[in-house]
Amino acid sequence: MKSVISPGKLYLIPTTLGEGNPMDVLPQTVKRTIDFIDDYIVENEKTARKFIKSIHPEKVQATLRLSALNKHTKIAEHAQMINPCLEGKNVGLMSEAGCPGVADPGAVIVKLAHEKGIQVIPLVGPSSILLALMASGMNGQNFAFNGYLPIEKSEKRTAIKNLEKLSHDKNQSQLFIETPFRNNKMLEDILQALNPSTSLCIASDITLPTEHIKTMKASEWKKTKIDLHNRPTIFIIHKI
Repeated sequence: MKSVISPGKLYLIPTTLGEGNPMDVLPQTVKRTIDFIDDYIVENEKTARKFIKSIHPEKVQATLRLSALNKHTKIAEHAQMINPCLEGKNVGLMSEAGCPGVADPGAVIVKLAHEKGIQVIPLVGPSSILLALMASGMNGQNFAFNGYLPIEKSEKRTAIKNLEKLSHDKNQSQLFIETPFRNNKMLEDILQALNPSTSLCIASDITLPTEHIKTMKASEWKKTKIDLHNRPTIFIIHKI
């Protein structure tokens, strides 16, 4: 009789939000998990190997099997990436920064794992979205993450005004992000669009030595100078 292979598990492994000692923000569970997993699905192989080495220097890099999941990955490749689980091996899914599956392409792999009956195990780690919300003083009971706003100026302004209205109508904090090199322009556009009394939280470089988290009215931000260029940032608005 042919033996039935028990499927492996898909571990969602959080990474740091920037340079620094990873064990300052990650639990020992992450190190223990990396110890027994050799198959990984990652956004960038080079940075993933660097992260694994920083967490577990004794890990033999030659034993690692990494699959790249990014905007160039074809849908047909997803099944191949998760196939080791069906062969009885555990697989680690890692984001480029923060938690896999949250504002991250890894969500497609997690969905596929559920469809194939593979157990998904999320590990604790830093999420810039939740950490920013925690520190903002805004509504943690009712909030929405909106990802990236439109790039075109008029469309962006409309989106900001719509989120401002939504925050007022639903008492719902509205979170969004921008590509880091566009952050200063984003802040300029936000302040041009918002009502002066609307609250704005800017949370930059979360968990890093240069961390800066501040909530003020839009009118107060207009009097403040801050350089957000190339600093990972979460923006949160809420109009009471």
